Amino acid sequence: MRRLNFSAALALALIAAPCLPAEDWPGWLGPRRDGTSTETIAPWETAPTVLWRAAVAEAHSSPVVAGGLVVLHTRVPGQNAENLTARDARTGKVMWSVESPRDPFENSFGAGPRATPAISGNRIVSYGVTGVLVCRDLKTGKELWKADTLKQFAATNLYFGVSSSPLIDGDHVFVMVGGKQAGLVCFSMADGTVVWKAVDERASYSSPVLAGEGSNRRLIALTQAGVVALDPATGKLDWRYPLVDRLNESSTTPIILKNSLMAASVTYGAVGLKPASGKPEVIWKNGALTCYFSTPVPTASGSEILLVSGRLLPPPSSILRCVDSATGKELWSQPAVGKYHAALMRLSDGRFLMHDDTGNIRLFEATRSEFRELAKSRICGPTWAHPALSQGVLYIRDDKELLALQVRQP
Repeated sequence: MRRLNFSAALALALIAAPCLPAEDWPGWLGPRRDGTSTETIAPWETAPTVLWRAAVAEAHSSPVVAGGLVVLHTRVPGQNAENLTARDARTGKVMWSVESPRDPFENSFGAGPRATPAISGNRIVSYGVTGVLVCRDLKTGKELWKADTLKQFAATNLYFGVSSSPLIDGDHVFVMVGGKQAGLVCFSMADGTVVWKAVDERASYSSPVLAGEGSNRRLIALTQAGVVALDPATGKLDWRYPLVDRLNESSTTPIILKNSLMAASVTYGAVGLKPASGKPEVIWKNGALTCYFSTPVPTASGSEILLVSGRLLPPPSSILRCVDSATGKELWSQPAVGKYHAALMRLSDGRFLMHDDTGNIRLFEATRSEFRELAKSRICGPTWAHPALSQGVLYIRDDKELLALQVRQP
């Protein structure tokens, strides 16, 4: 793998906002798995209108939207079971709801699912907190196949539970498992058979992502041991870079830039890598850029990266930082944007939406020199989930409710 040759077409498309149609939000971090949307949100003077709201049970899993449905993965209250519920995206009406048993799991930070489901065509894949991977019919919720990954690959669950979100690519779905020679596993979307398994590394809380094109295409994942790049067709390891979090809590998704990538964790900081066959080149490393579970998002030009970092010990306080993507040098910072977490989404006009873990949403502009807030409202209770934006509606959840907010002007 000489280097990742990324097309400039996406960046140009995201800038041309008026010509772009609304889109689904079918998985973790959206349709491109990078926290970007082809939609816009205008600044508001009063909080966006709530189109509907629905009571939901606990989880850190984020909503996904496709085929006119918004789907949410939650715990069944008081039980070792999980629930997948599909609602009409316009009205919130429940279209189907299914329960699945699981092995016992309790945690002081919540016992609901963490991983966000993935949708492709007429199928949806969910990944429970105890490692049960289930593929269902999107329209009916009917189970098509299931794999109990931790048992199948003799893997040990993590302290906070399985959190890595599945990634669908054509006929395959990739998941992080953490078993012996099964750190990452590729399943057939058709019937759940194992296509390949690779790397003898424990799982992290991070979600894998695809990068590159053609023969240079790679599956990039941040395991407990570091960043790995695999051939998505075969699972063959191309390269690895050691990145070990002292707490074993690597949680952010690697972000893909034009000719490089960035990976980060809460104790390691961040590193910029230029992929190459056998061994990546370290472009920069900055131990101050610690990220807990807020995945960074680049600006439209790719010259800057926005990330949320902060301290672990009380009093918790997250800081929004703007970083030069070529050097890792901090350009500016905005303090007090949340406690531990704030989800970032870049809109097609280059503006950003931020949803922090105290329930605020903010619309802002970010240049190389400054942060400029355009609007801010308190929307929900505390949450670590990422919002979903589709068809001019922003879907946000906390541990009690799922809300649909009208954010596009009628």
